[in-house]
Amino acid sequence: MEANRRQGGIKLLLAAEQEAQQIVNAARSEKMGRLKQAQEETGKEAAEYRAQMELELQRKITESCGDSGANVERLEQEMDAKIHHFKMEAGKISFDVSQMLLKHITTVNV
Repeated sequence: MEANRRQGGIKLLLAAEQEAQQIVNAARSEKMGRLKQAQEETGKEAAEYRAQMELELQRKITESCGDSGANVERLEQEMDAKIHHFKMEAGKISFDVSQMLLKHITTVNV
């Protein structure tokens, strides 16, 4: 009788252990499935974000560069304006510079 009772208790413990193992395995499997799904979603979001940032970068590059011909023309106009300004300033002071040079050349220091 005692042996039957022990054997029944052992069988009950083994059954409980197997049931617990099945529950743990099911939980692990569910957790791994959620992790895999989260990784896939994160990968998709990262790819979308990367594509969005690439488009924005291309848009900014296009805005900043614009038409290179227009940029060249604008730079040439700015350069011509600066050259004209420098020539005007040089013309204003050229007589004074010439007089100063003549004075230094012709003055004798004893």
